[in-house]
Amino acid sequence: MLPYPEIDPVALALGPLKIHWYGLAYLTGIAVAWWLAIRRCREPWSPIKREQVDDLVFYAALGIVLGGRVGYTFFYGGQRLIEDPTWALRLWEGGMSFHGGFLGVLLAMYLFGRKQKLAFWRVMDFVAPLVPIGLGLGRLGNFIGQELWGRPGDVPWAMVFPQDPLQLARHPSQLYQFALEGLLLFFILLWFSSRPRPTWAVSGVFSLGYGCLRFVAEFFREPDQHIGFEALGWVTRGQLLCLPMIALGIYLLLMAYRGAAPGDASYAPARNKSKSK
Repeated sequence: MLPYPEIDPVALALGPLKIHWYGLAYLTGIAVAWWLAIRRCREPWSPIKREQVDDLVFYAALGIVLGGRVGYTFFYGGQRLIEDPTWALRLWEGGMSFHGGFLGVLLAMYLFGRKQKLAFWRVMDFVAPLVPIGLGLGRLGNFIGQELWGRPGDVPWAMVFPQDPLQLARHPSQLYQFALEGLLLFFILLWFSSRPRPTWAVSGVFSLGYGCLRFVAEFFREPDQHIGFEALGWVTRGQLLCLPMIALGIYLLLMAYRGAAPGDASYAPARNKSKSK
């Protein structure tokens, strides 16, 4: 068993103002996404120009924060939201949902694309590889904040989280999610999007990849105490929310490689060239 490396969840305290590592993880993820977007917008296939990157990141950040909070209150809030609707507005108390953030980003990118007169799925194909680094950093913030810990386990790297009332040796599932949803998914998307791909394909790999990796990680993560297992005695709410993402990813990939993407002026200039012959 490994000792938990106790780190103060407050990174910086300035009088009554406290800056938590979790918040810094979000800000760092957005900053890294902005830097990657600037690099990617230089590619000849990019639908995004340099002067549009700042607005793109701003819209995406709003979608993440607002969608993540609204999604958490609806997907996981349960009885608390019914008893106290104002709780949804108290962001400082914590509580964010990736699946809500995902829906928020979809809406934000639709609004951004409409404003800039850009095709929605081409924007999403551009954005998808920017997301995993922020996801991974968020999981590190969960680990430091001792949130969303894993199920009891007897693996050599299990650890006891000081805030766990049961004081059990648990899987550090936040680190599993950092490695899977953060690093692994990032490198898969970075490799996949480095070559010309048809419209919808990169978004499809992201949706399918995240859905599958999160589904696996949920086997090691302790279900929310007020929810427990949702089906069959072992399926968590997180896994149920991953199923539509997996289905969407498969659908997008099938449509992309059947050439069914709307107006498939593809993500890939090379593909357009072959069509013009």
